[in-house]
Amino acid sequence: MSVPSLPRVSGDYDLQLRSRRGSLGNEAKPQPKRPSVAMRKFGVASLQPDGSVRRAEHIGPAVPMFEAAFSAFAHGSLITTTRGPIAVEDLEPGMKLITRDHGSQRLLWVGSMKIVPKFAETTAHDARMTRIMSNSFGFTRPERDLMVGPGARLLKAGAVLSEQEPVLVPVNQLSDGMSVIDIVPPSPVDVYHLCLPRHSTIQANGLDMETFHPGENFQRNMGQNMLSLFLSLFPHIYEPADFGRLCCQRKPLVAPNGLEVA
Repeated sequence: MSVPSLPRVSGDYDLQLRSRRGSLGNEAKPQPKRPSVAMRKFGVASLQPDGSVRRAEHIGPAVPMFEAAFSAFAHGSLITTTRGPIAVEDLEPGMKLITRDHGSQRLLWVGSMKIVPKFAETTAHDARMTRIMSNSFGFTRPERDLMVGPGARLLKAGAVLSEQEPVLVPVNQLSDGMSVIDIVPPSPVDVYHLCLPRHSTIQANGLDMETFHPGENFQRNMGQNMLSLFLSLFPHIYEPADFGRLCCQRKPLVAPNGLEVA
């Protein structure tokens, strides 16, 4: 199956065209080249104030910070709702999910994108998926194999600080080659992430997994234009503080280049 190429742009994501001007008898000075940046499509379904659902496609940079917001749960992951388990691709904003931290919460936002292995070598795109085999973390945890993307964290007791304090840990950092296995899929895979009014842990195939949160003070690592573009992907968010507080401590995601993402 052919995969459409990701468009590329140059510059600092402002996508502004800068003209070169010369004067009579003088040649325009050559401008330094800026690194090209791959762009990708991000799908967003969001709950509107009147209860309707708005669907839109956005173009954004294929960089780890953006991709982490869309790449937690693979197609087919069963999310526990007040109606019972529902496949992540069938979730609709407005449905209520059962959380470990705050009871039932209304789903505000569903983000989606494709993991495209073909582009992993030429972009910052992380094409790895992680398969968690059934019963890896105890009986029915997960109830069936769970496939997740690079943006996924699970709640693990005693991961940091103390044995009593659970911590959200990136799933791909738990790979052991036996019960948690890194996989590069042979073809594109649809992946999703979910946003609630409050950052929480929800159940996917029986495992406690986190909903999306970009991290406290995430905006410090972004210029104003990048921040505006990022926030435009979340219609219910007007400023960084609207994401609220983290429900518990967590370890950072790490990009393919070794830098911490969120």
